[in-house]
Amino acid sequence: MIRPRTKGAHLPPRMLARRRKRADGSEWVGYYYNAGGRKEIPLGTDLVEAKRKWAELEGQPQAPTGLAAAFAKYRRDVLPKKAPKTQILNDAELSTLEAYFARATFKSVKTKHLADYRDKRKTKKRLRKDGTVRDPGGKPAPIAANRELALLSTIWNYAREWGLTDEPNPCRGMHKNPEQPRDNYVDDEVWKAVYGKGERDLRDAMDMAYLCGQRPDDVVNITQRQVVNDALLVRQGKTKKYLRIMLTDEDTGVRTQLGKLIDDITSRPVTGMRLLLNMRGQPLSRLMLRNRFEAARRAARLEAEAAKDFDLAERIGKFQIRDIRPKAASEIESIEQAQKLLGHTKEEITKQVYRRVGEKAKPTR
Repeated sequence: MIRPRTKGAHLPPRMLARRRKRADGSEWVGYYYNAGGRKEIPLGTDLVEAKRKWAELEGQPQAPTGLAAAFAKYRRDVLPKKAPKTQILNDAELSTLEAYFARATFKSVKTKHLADYRDKRKTKKRLRKDGTVRDPGGKPAPIAANRELALLSTIWNYAREWGLTDEPNPCRGMHKNPEQPRDNYVDDEVWKAVYGKGERDLRDAMDMAYLCGQRPDDVVNITQRQVVNDALLVRQGKTKKYLRIMLTDEDTGVRTQLGKLIDDITSRPVTGMRLLLNMRGQPLSRLMLRNRFEAARRAARLEAEAAKDFDLAERIGKFQIRDIRPKAASEIESIEQAQKLLGHTKEEITKQVYRRVGEKAKPTR
């Protein structure tokens, strides 16, 4: 229950009157606007003018406090510096966190509250463009909960740096929902089935992605300027790491398959600054690549089903563009070389997430 005002009842909400006795015995009165907590904005000593300033302040949206202030500052100052894809993902995660924790203070949020959020997070209703329901939602969303809590932990640490709180991070030491890394391995039969249904631009893109082991977004953006001193210079969009992928084997002096592919592309009559072009000579975009890949995969799957090879059809259906990078990592003999090509700082990431075939072993006899 809010205690009624005992002084200044004639004043508007959040307007305060401060009174002081002067040396000559007269009284000084100053008016202030309570902006929250101990923050007070002076309004002057004239009541009419003070009320006018009060009305202006009341008409402004109140500055966010607590976690809402940290969310707003992160969205304004940190998010725009992220990679475009990360911005999209973080923006969606941040919107979910804001809906749940917008009114929370740093002091009120405890680890038990975050654990409850982790365990009860459900999917949301998803709509198609025509307004019909694509997914009614309501299913457990353990992976989404992990990502959102990881972002909350990051924002909390920023909030401590910004001086918004001194409270310890309640995410520290929390258990995450168990995650199983994607383990689909694209064998040669599946590769050939999809590869054979693609036009030359798709085959070039698949070869480039496999031979240089980079992410699809980095592959479509490779330009001729990145071929320098017999090496393909790559700066990964996600990690900003620089790589030099050699186009000639330094030990044997033989041209690598990647080198031969780049030689073939640059020798064609229609060329552009980008290495990967569509059939009309235009730069191959990420969306073009996805559409061409999905069309080739669909055609390959239908052909396998028509031949009654349902096992192959199922494996083709599981093939995604992102599986090309792990295929490259899995088929390099040395895990050390795989780690270098993928640009990983830790060998364990390459081993656990990207190496999707077992190590070679000799039989007992």
